[in-house]
Amino acid sequence: MKVLNVIALILVIIGAINWGLIGFFEFDLISSIFGAMTAFTRVIFALVGIAGLYSFVFFGRENYHEDDVDRHVHKVD
Repeated sequence: MKVLNVIALILVIIGAINWGLIGFFEFDLISSIFGAMTAFTRVIFALVGIAGLYSFVFFGRENYHEDDVDRHVHKVD
């Protein structure tokens, strides 16, 4: 995996965990660690949001890879 893909995945997981905690327990882990809407907290939230948007590229790549593999398998047969 590319480094950028791994970073995006980690940030999306952090965001998902944080939203799960907010939804189930009304507990914002990021804000409790770094302070309520400090500059650093806002940067983390922004990075998680950008990582979520970046993750849309995985849809196209996954489908393309499967189609590419299918074409190679049919050529060999």
